Amino acid sequence: MSAYATTLTRVEDYFDRSATTVWERLTSDAPVSGVRATVRAGRDKMRALMLDQVPADLTGLRILDAGCGTGAMAVELAARGADVLAIDISPALVEIAQKRMPEGLAGRIDWRSGDMTDPALGQFDHALAMDSMIYYTSNDLAQIMGRMTPRLSGKFVFTLAPRTPLLMAMFRIGKLFPRKDRSPVMIPHASKDVQRAIHDTGLAGHLADVGRVNSGFYISNAFTFESQRP
Repeated sequence: MSAYATTLTRVEDYFDRSATTVWERLTSDAPVSGVRATVRAGRDKMRALMLDQVPADLTGLRILDAGCGTGAMAVELAARGADVLAIDISPALVEIAQKRMPEGLAGRIDWRSGDMTDPALGQFDHALAMDSMIYYTSNDLAQIMGRMTPRLSGKFVFTLAPRTPLLMAMFRIGKLFPRKDRSPVMIPHASKDVQRAIHDTGLAGHLADVGRVNSGFYISNAFTFESQRP
């Protein structure tokens, strides 16, 4: 089994068997602890930052929400007029997302469970992947982009954990969740290492760092990648 497939299986196991309830609560309006409240606030800021990278009016565009989780990003994309395919490796999270979808957006979001890199998903104008690539090595990230960007006419907007001393210290302390709820190993990255890995695969394009969100125990960087076509 490849490194990518091994990590994918571990992430699926985490969300479907260990932390579904935790993430359902974290992504709702329910009261949470102070630490988790900083994560919730940070995720809200990051979602807004990522949405700023695509047009405000998405009418007529087909958008991929890659790693849709409980559906907040997909709902906002659909509200802007997009035809959204929202996919997550965790069927349990997709089920929560479907239940939360506003009635007025029925038919605008196609909910799926599976691998976000599956070529059978078809072509898209843009793709957004919020916190769904944070568990992968630079080589895996390059392979993911190599599978996805040929099917994109526009931007691939995604997040990674930045390689900072503070984040590494917080990660080692491991106070974000109780031990039984902790996620698979998150891999911090420097943008130059990701760019090098992309270059080594032969994939031509521009990687841009578009901003960082620091909110307590949530620290994440947003990037865009646009491939260069002949």
